[in-house]
This record gives sequence, structure tokens and C-alpha cells, in this order.
Amino acid sequence: MNILLLGSGGREHAIAWKIAQSKKLSALYIAPGNAGTKDCGQNIALSLNDFPAIGAFALSHAIEMIIVGPEAPLVEGIHDYFLSHPELSKINVIGPVRKGALLEGSKDYAKAFMLRHSIPTAAYKTFYKENFEEGIAFLHSLKAPYVLKADGLASGKGVVICADIQEAQQELSDMIQNAKFGNASAKVVIEEFLDGIECSVFALSDGKSYKLLPVAKDYKKIGEKDSGPNTGGMGSVSPVPFADEVFMKKVEERIVKPTVDGLISEGIEYKGFIFFGLIKVDGEPFVIEYNARMGDPETESVFPRIKNDILDVFEAIADQSLDQIELEIDPRFVASIMLVSEGYPDAYQKGIKMIITEAPQDTLFFHAGTKISENTIVTDGGRVLSVTSFGDTMDEALEKSYQASKNIDYITKHFRSDIGFDLH
Repeated sequence: MNILLLGSGGREHAIAWKIAQSKKLSALYIAPGNAGTKDCGQNIALSLNDFPAIGAFALSHAIEMIIVGPEAPLVEGIHDYFLSHPELSKINVIGPVRKGALLEGSKDYAKAFMLRHSIPTAAYKTFYKENFEEGIAFLHSLKAPYVLKADGLASGKGVVICADIQEAQQELSDMIQNAKFGNASAKVVIEEFLDGIECSVFALSDGKSYKLLPVAKDYKKIGEKDSGPNTGGMGSVSPVPFADEVFMKKVEERIVKPTVDGLISEGIEYKGFIFFGLIKVDGEPFVIEYNARMGDPETESVFPRIKNDILDVFEAIADQSLDQIELEIDPRFVASIMLVSEGYPDAYQKGIKMIITEAPQDTLFFHAGTKISENTIVTDGGRVLSVTSFGDTMDEALEKSYQASKNIDYITKHFRSDIGFDLH
């Protein structure tokens, strides 16, 4: 099969690494890719929002399947674009249509979907410029801390938790009145704060049935012990000790199945990944958010645990035979440490020369923000590279990743040294 994978992050490198192992693969193209994905296939300079160019490339290179890594093309309707053009409609797209991707593209839409299908989530209300004063009043009706979410896509940084009412009022003003996140915060969802521990659950859906992938936990804050501003993700571990059989039975019965059934009942054919950002409160699961794709950095700890030929799985999604696939999962722990650029998530330098020596046994390097410049690998983003290791225990996997991170050197290197701190 000729495959086109869209994206350029650590998630896409992990997916490309897995696809490259498939017996069914003829050619793999990654658009635009990074300095790591070039070892899995051929990087192609395509813009992710230029659907006509992507379509033309797919036709000229006899692409049979497109896997969409990031959220923006899904929310903008790339799957719909292919379905609406007869010459492209036979190419399978792994990723939901626009209406399905709205589960991630609009927090307000997602919360209303959960209410319609009785899926447990925090109480909420949505505000915008016209009812801004009502938003201030609603904040005063809640107890601290306060959760404010930009309605649209904000690169994983659109959720702010405020400790006091003054900070919450200022944040609401910054988001709505001052467009802190651009159009993404023209609408803001304010919801009650849920106190618990979070995890990431992933399902594959073929539009009729679903399969659960390994559970992971990611770490969003830049600082130790979850301090400082949100990032796109500083690391992840899989499996998650507290997501035991009892908890996961509740998750499946109360959240996953009602979500998939809800999509079917609303006539949304959803072929792709569904991410459930969950929080465990007194043993009970609640949905914090949906994503319409795999998480990053969770993909880097989840995909290495999948033993199946991934193209068998993707084909089953395309032809709606996922119920006939039995997923084989590596029982070992996997831990991923994200190496970032100093200054991230605020201002940081790009183009910093990197020295990368070979990964040790049971360790993988997944590039995120890297590129080749004058035959040298240089940094090209805030999150630079994920160091991912297997271990018989979580601590062993983490220790291997921290040790292996010494094999990567660049002068602006920064990382969290406490990934997994809350799982002991």
C-alpha cells in the first residue's frame, strides 16, 4: 500500500515508525514530516491546510490511504474534501469527518454532545462578548479554583485553571475581550473544577464498532509537580496503574460506548481515533475533553505497545471490520520524556544544532520539532524530541528514558525530571 501520513510532530514520527514495520507497506510519504520521519519514509513539503495540493499529490502517487495526525486538518474538513471529489473519494482517510472532529474543534459542541448522551462531565456554561457580564456572574456562583476553556483549537494551551476570582475574571476578559487565543477564545466554556487524577483513554472507531488502545497519562505543565503554564505535553507513561479493570469497565460502559453509539445515532460516520481526556474523581470517571486524533505525547508511549501490523488495523477501520481485529498489546511499561527548547511554552530559539547518538536498547527517539539544515539536525519547535523506553516497571522505563536523554545534546535542552511522580 502507498500511504500518506499528515503531520510533523512526535505523534507522527511514532505513527510513521509503526507503519514502516508493516508487511503491507509499499511506500510511505510524510507531509511535511521532520528530521526523524525521513528514516521511516519520504518527507514531502505539503501544507496541511492546502487540501487541493494534498489531493493532487495523492492522485499522482497512487495513495491508497491517508492517516491524519494533527487536529487542524480534521476540524477544517479534509475527510469531507476527499469524500466530495469523485476521483479522491476511493482513497481511505483515517480521521473523522468535520462533524465528528467538532468534538475537538468546539468545547461547547462537545459538552452539549455529552449532555445529550448522558456522558458524565463537569457542569458548565458557555460565554462570548454579548453575554460577557453573565460570564462574570457565573464565575461568582462557583467555588475556586475556576476552569476556563477556549472553545476552539489552541494547540493544547487553551485551558486555564485560575486559583482565585480576580485571576478568573481577568482571564475571561483576556480570552474574550482581548482575543488571547485569537478566534479560538471568541467563545469560552466555564466549568466546575473536578478534583482528581487524569488519564488518557484512546479508542479506534470504524463507524460501527470500536477497540480500546492502551491507556496513558500525559503531563501538560512545564514545571515539576505540575506547576507553571500548560504545554503541548512534557511526557507520558503507559499503562496507568490506577486505570484498573474496575475503573476501565466504568469508562467503557459510561463513556466510550455511549460516545460511539451517540455518533452513530446522530448519523456521524466516525472512522479514526477518539481521545477521551478523563479524570478519576472518588473512583468515578468524568470526561474533561475529547480529541479527534491521537494525543501527543501519549502516542509515543501507546504506539510502541501495539504489536499488530498497524496497516491491518487501519484497513479494518476503512472497511468497517474492526470488530474482527484482536489487538495484541505489549504488557511492558513505556515511558516518554519530552525534551523541549528552553523558554518554551513562551519565547524560544529555533535552529539550534543537535548532537544525537544512537538510542540504547529498548529505547526509541521520536523527533517532534526538528529539521535538517545544511546536513545537520537542528531544533525547529518548542517540543523537540521524545525519548521513549520500555521497562518491566514504570520506574525502570523512566530510568532508561532519563539515562538515554543524555544521548541527545543541544544547548537549549530542557525537560521535566519528575514524569510519573503522581503514580507511586
